[in-house]
Amino acid sequence: MPAIQLQQLTKRYGKTEVLHGIDLDMADAEFTVLVGPSGCGKSTTLRMIAGLENVSGGEIYIDGRPISHLEPKERDLAMVFQDYALYPHMNVAKNMSFALRLQKRPKKEIEQKIAEVAEMLGLTDYLNRKPAELSGGQRQRVAMGRALTRDSATFLFDEPLSNLDAKLRTQMRAELALMRQRVRKNMIYVTHDQIEAMTLADRIVVMHGGYIQQQGTPEELFKRPANLFVAGFLGTPPMNFLQAEIQQNGGETFFRGNGFALRCDEPMVARLTSNNLAAGNRAVILGIRPSDLSFDPAAEEAIELNVAIAEYIGAQSVLICDCHGEKVMVELKSDTPIALGERLKFRVDMADIHLFDPETERAVS
Repeated sequence: MPAIQLQQLTKRYGKTEVLHGIDLDMADAEFTVLVGPSGCGKSTTLRMIAGLENVSGGEIYIDGRPISHLEPKERDLAMVFQDYALYPHMNVAKNMSFALRLQKRPKKEIEQKIAEVAEMLGLTDYLNRKPAELSGGQRQRVAMGRALTRDSATFLFDEPLSNLDAKLRTQMRAELALMRQRVRKNMIYVTHDQIEAMTLADRIVVMHGGYIQQQGTPEELFKRPANLFVAGFLGTPPMNFLQAEIQQNGGETFFRGNGFALRCDEPMVARLTSNNLAAGNRAVILGIRPSDLSFDPAAEEAIELNVAIAEYIGAQSVLICDCHGEKVMVELKSDTPIALGERLKFRVDMADIHLFDPETERAVS
């Protein structure tokens, strides 16, 4: 399978630049997910790789060969669209075999390929049905089947699950993960749903404002976000951010903010020292995941929160709290006795705190 490289890729619409010279290398047989909010440039990037959008600057390479001048049909790519794009007058088998029939492949080869892909996707019993007779999840499987029958080197997915309801999205995510294990091809997947990105990707590329903010494995991005945007975008519920100041008192170092004073342990002091922050009186943003706040009424050093809303979601509950005007979310077991309006103490380990520079918004390593 070919490696794909984007080199200083730029896209302009008139005088408006929407992609600002992005660089990205995708290894062969890798499942790469481009994720970000609407307007970040992820779908535009995918469409430029597919040849559906012209490149304004830079180049796209597949196995070291520039392809931005090639027509889409010359790029050995197959694409699955958000709206399925099925032919309503054709049944499932004809939709899936359309590209093969255009290539005038032998009838026996086409039938064999359709049978293999239909079995993989659970569509064997639906081959004679037309799209109008299928559910949304079945239609999306047909769209994926049409791409798979082409046996292209690279598969492109443009938010393929966004039109499905929550239950179907969960089911289709699982089916995509299983398909990924059986089909070892390049896959580039665009979504705004960070859960899809975290569960499917070998590598996540987080985009915002036409720039790549960070790329890496799901675990790397979750545990070591590069900046405030990535930290707040990945994770459900999202990370909390608290304004604080580094202060010295009696030879000890504290994070002090509205309603809390947290003593830094030795590893945190060493971290601050290595970043020239240990002198004190420096502003910093503390990032704390909702799951890292532990309810502890007896804690001497804690963050005190007023519980405003409790969202019951089964085994877990999410508390939306107030910390002197700053919203803080807490994730804890649903059987924890919590009443609305209570003022409670939550402990946090120093090892679980993420630090960010308030001016640059970059993570403090």
